[in-house]
This record gives sequence, structure tokens and C-alpha cells, in this order.
Amino acid sequence: MNTSPEHYKSLVAKLPLLKKEIAKVIVGQTEAIDEILISLMASGHCLLEGVPGLAKTLMVKTMSEALHMSFKRVQFTPDLMPGDIVGTEILEEDHETGKKFFKFNRGPIFANVVLADEINRTPPKTQAALLEAMQEKSVTYGGTNYELPNPFLIIATQNPIEQAGTYPLPEAQLDRFLLYIKLSYPEEHEELEVLKGTTGTFRAKVERILSDTDMVEIQSLVREVHISDELIVWINKLVRGSRPQTSPSEFIREWCDWGAGPRAGQALVLCAKARAVLNGRFSVVPEDIRTLAFPILRHRIAMNFRAEAENITADQAIEMLLSDLGPIN
Repeated sequence: MNTSPEHYKSLVAKLPLLKKEIAKVIVGQTEAIDEILISLMASGHCLLEGVPGLAKTLMVKTMSEALHMSFKRVQFTPDLMPGDIVGTEILEEDHETGKKFFKFNRGPIFANVVLADEINRTPPKTQAALLEAMQEKSVTYGGTNYELPNPFLIIATQNPIEQAGTYPLPEAQLDRFLLYIKLSYPEEHEELEVLKGTTGTFRAKVERILSDTDMVEIQSLVREVHISDELIVWINKLVRGSRPQTSPSEFIREWCDWGAGPRAGQALVLCAKARAVLNGRFSVVPEDIRTLAFPILRHRIAMNFRAEAENITADQAIEMLLSDLGPIN
């Protein structure tokens, strides 16, 4: 592996080209694309929430093509079993000896990028199989351990509208996702561009910009990015401030049941470093932290029943906490 500064700079210089290539197919949604790339660069996984028709699948597939990484999509259903994801053993026969043996047939999880579509539509047993693979980055079957590809990114989606017949992820399982990304409707001019560009004969060709090995090197580079002690102290205050027991914010104490754990602080440091690299910097700035506070904390803060009755969201709690903590020194 080439670790020279010039080599790393050449890789970082390709990141804007990568985003430009994705933009050939995906109109708008720049914030969501940035956050998915940040999750990949920080070696984490993300939960993507949006109503149907916002091109979630196309977005992830296009990113995989531009990164020249293997891509698999799994549609989660109530009857999906763990073996449908991780794989299963099949009985085969050696044609020369006639002996029969079991062979492990790898499931769709053995890909660089796996889109787990509508993860909340499958029972907890199947969800747990996916989440275990996310954590361990390997699959154990029949006493044998199988390593998953590197890099490895799970992007799970869920529909915020239809909740009938769903199995919401427990809070402890949500914490395994590095980022919780919310997709919004496109702007009027963006939607007009989608209508014009997707109903004709033209199909944009996505060029390969980075390889899977390039992304592994970028993941190593992310950890070397500089972050000052002052910013780390502020991140620690932010995470501890999300907990009602230790928060200086009256808003948090009044509307939240519990806040983020130490994993949130680790995620914020790593993702801030990844955002710095994505923007061509080798040092974290306060804006990196403030921008990423929402996708990192929104699924790690539990609002109480009174807050839910008043339609007060986790994003509002984060906004108030950032305001109460004041500027980053």
C-alpha cells in the first residue's frame, strides 16, 4: 500500500469527481449522498429513511458503480429468514468419488455494499442476523467463520409512513448504525429536472472513479486526520449534554428519557474526520461537528411520551442542545 502524502492527496482529489459522477444519475440529495460517503469512509453503516420514490435504491447502486464495488439488494419481507441473508449449506455430490458433502452457499450479504430495503418489515430474528454481520464483519455458519468483503457497508432503509405490520428496530440495535439519514422531497427545480431527464431515451453512463482498495486506503487516511483537543472536549460535552442526568439544557431534561452513549462520541469524531477529507481538508473544523450532530444523535436520543404528544422531535432537541452549548471554542 502506497502511504506517501502525494498518493493520499491524489485519492482525496478524486472524491469531488466521485460526487460529480453520482450527480449524473441522482438529481439533488447532495446532503444524503455526502452522509452515505462519510459513513463508508468512516467504516460504518447507515440507516436511510424516506418516503417511496426518492431514488434510495438508485442512489446506492450508482455510488457502488462509481466506486467499482460489488452491490447486492435484499428486499426484507415478513417471511425472510436469516439464511436468506447470510447463506446456507447445500448438499453436493463429488461426481468422481460419489461422496456427498455440505458446501456453504454464500448469501447476498457477501458484497461490498448491501442495501437492506425496508429492514423494519422483517422479524427480529432476521434483523439480528444482519446486525450481527454489521458488527463482526464476518459470518459464522456451522462452526466456520467467513470474512465479509472489505470495505463493507450496510445501508438499511425504512419507510416512515407505513408502520402497520412492521417490526421497529430496538433502540439498542439502532445504536449500531453510524448515521441515521433522512431523505427529504426534492426542490421544485430538482423535481422538474428529474421529470425531464428520466422519461426519455438518454441513460447516463457512470464511470469508475475509485476502487474498493482505494476506499480501504481512504478509510485508513480518515483516522490520521487531525482534530484538536478542544474539539474533542466539545464533542464530549455535546454527547454528555444529550443525557437528562448530566445535561445543562433544561430542554433536554424536560423532554428526553435518555441520551446518547459513548459510541456516539466515537462516531462524531470519526465522521467529522471523514467529512473533512470529503471536503479536501486534513483537519476537522467546528462546522464538521455541527453538521453531523443530527444524523449521529437523532437515533440515539429517546424522547419521552410528553414530547411525542407535543410532536417534539429528536432533531429539535439536538438543535436546542447545540444552541445551549454555544459556539465551539
